[in-house]
Amino acid sequence: MTFKRATDPAEPFHVILVYNLFVLHLFFSASFPLGGCGGVSPERSLVWGPGVGTGSVLPVLPVRYFYIQAVDSNGHNLTLSPGKDTFKVKIRAADNSEHVRIHVPPPLDRGDGSFLMRYRLYGSATNGLKVEILHGDAAVAQSPYIIPGPVYHEYCDCPEPDASVWLNVMKCPEDEPQILEDFQSFPSIDLQRLRQETPLRFSNRGGLVHYAVINNRIYRRTLGKYTDFKMFSDEMLLSLTRKVTLPDVEFFINVGDWPLETRRTDPVPILSWCGSTDTRDVVLPTYEVTHSTLETLRGVTNDLLSVQGHTGPPWVNKSDQAFFRGRDSREERLHLVSLSKKNPGLLDAGITGWFFFRDREKQVGKVPLVGFFDFFKYKYQVNVDGTVAAYRFPYLMLGNSLVLKQDSPYYEHFYSRLQAGTHYVPVKRNLSDLLDAIRWARQNDAEAQEVGRAGQEASRELLQPSRLYCYYYRVLLMYSERQDGRPSRHPDMEEVRQPDDHTAACSCQQRNPEKEPKDEL
Repeated sequence: MTFKRATDPAEPFHVILVYNLFVLHLFFSASFPLGGCGGVSPERSLVWGPGVGTGSVLPVLPVRYFYIQAVDSNGHNLTLSPGKDTFKVKIRAADNSEHVRIHVPPPLDRGDGSFLMRYRLYGSATNGLKVEILHGDAAVAQSPYIIPGPVYHEYCDCPEPDASVWLNVMKCPEDEPQILEDFQSFPSIDLQRLRQETPLRFSNRGGLVHYAVINNRIYRRTLGKYTDFKMFSDEMLLSLTRKVTLPDVEFFINVGDWPLETRRTDPVPILSWCGSTDTRDVVLPTYEVTHSTLETLRGVTNDLLSVQGHTGPPWVNKSDQAFFRGRDSREERLHLVSLSKKNPGLLDAGITGWFFFRDREKQVGKVPLVGFFDFFKYKYQVNVDGTVAAYRFPYLMLGNSLVLKQDSPYYEHFYSRLQAGTHYVPVKRNLSDLLDAIRWARQNDAEAQEVGRAGQEASRELLQPSRLYCYYYRVLLMYSERQDGRPSRHPDMEEVRQPDDHTAACSCQQRNPEKEPKDEL
């Protein structure tokens, strides 16, 4: 477009006025989007997910959740937020005479026209639930949703005896590439050898827990000095056995940071929260992801669901710097701070806590902690390994920033489903091309935003709570199918008992330890 110099003294005023109005339009469109020319259509808007349904059995999860997609009157999905108060949700027992305590926070506005609704039951709804979703006073989609009972709460010990039924209700994927790859090293698992060799080789390496699941009851013994993190594996296994009957299985979980099995020939299967290209451990979701899922809407504030409603301003209003805050748990993080000091316009990086390289604290400096949700004020997030894979990575991927991920030999259970260049931007392990990656993102803003959006969408699917349960079950199932020998309870094992749920009635037959036969040692 070509502009000519004005000859009319009044013309500059009109040009400036039009320009200012245009800028105001862009500002309000980005900051207060109305969602679409047709407005929100309650009847055309969409509702789906494992926490709502019509006449269907709901999966039992610590927190139920579902999604609402705002659709305009022309049938188009909104792609910007129509406002955080667009939808109201009411959830109660379907039977008015039944009183069930349910935590129902407002829907989370994900900023892209979709909303995430979470709720947590503190009792079982014997006769089902009624879920009402409203836009103003109008019912949304097929609201109200009547969910048949019984709807169990998290601590109801009512496992589904038919695993195929449970897998179908949970909509578990048929296979997981990472699980298939991990078990290639273990076509057969000799339990006798496992029991003898594993303690000898690994009990002095930190934290190892020996588990046996027999008749859907959990037994364990601990090996090593640092086994406190068994609380996370205990919690997950107890939660899983309350929902589905597990096959009898005997295994070792490494509750330390580093994967253990380095043998290429005759390795033993160790289940770990992190894998690496140099080891043969079978990977489980990290304790961080596991605990986040189990304690959503209760014991944690930053979880994999809540982060989706706190992703900062729209892309256009974010700072175009790359951002990092973290401990000194890897030397490349110190190098990152050095790059930041030399290139403050491109990168804002700082160390918030010192433990590993305390002799360099004066040189590098220490900065205050930043609330995690404030990370997303920046367009670009730098992900650098800590002692192993940085466990913040799934949380960064769920934001609406672009993740610049350091190449790493370490990985979590879901990494194999992500592609470099499609879901995140890779940078070299020594960070030598990090500044170039930031400059590329600045110069290719639309493409950078699209990569960030693709990563976010993939991570939303991969990291939802139902997928976590599916993954744990698939690992234990494949392990059990390859066992050679009969799982047994070691004399040193103690039973990990289910928590008492007497405060919230369940309609299924509860276990009675006094009447059950004793397992043989």
